[in-house]
Amino acid sequence: MEVVAVRRGAVRSVVVAGLLVLGVSGVSGTEAGAAARGGPEADVAYHGRVSLSQGRLRVWVVPQNEGPAALPNATLRVRLSADLADRQELAQGCARAGLREVVCETGALPLHGRGRHVGLLLELKEPVPEVVVRIDTWWNGGASDRDLSNNQHAVLALDTGDSYAF
Repeated sequence: MEVVAVRRGAVRSVVVAGLLVLGVSGVSGTEAGAAARGGPEADVAYHGRVSLSQGRLRVWVVPQNEGPAALPNATLRVRLSADLADRQELAQGCARAGLREVVCETGALPLHGRGRHVGLLLELKEPVPEVVVRIDTWWNGGASDRDLSNNQHAVLALDTGDSYAF
């Protein structure tokens, strides 16, 4: 897992750019627009695990695409039920999107293939006994996705250090 320190200005630029893209083609608008115009369809799925220990949350996600079309890129979102610490060292291609959110690009998602593995070590503002981690698609590359059941997950992680799979 490559961890890269990102300047606050760089993160803000990435988030602003992502919001501009979403303003043009957010997930709900993209799905409706792609389906209406006969655009590409892809079945994005996420598999991985989370663990919580002493205020540190580890998240490992493998994005997949079951097709029928390949995607040049997508963005996954990780939302927490607890606030993140002010300073974070995020993996390359990831940016903070709020007090409790991080977004990460998946890289290319080939037909029946996997994108880049995303590994995060997130520091919480304060230790908590449990945290709910929600993982979903923030932007799907302009394709429609009829099966959201495999790319929307909610995982309860207890502060035990145990790994919870999804």
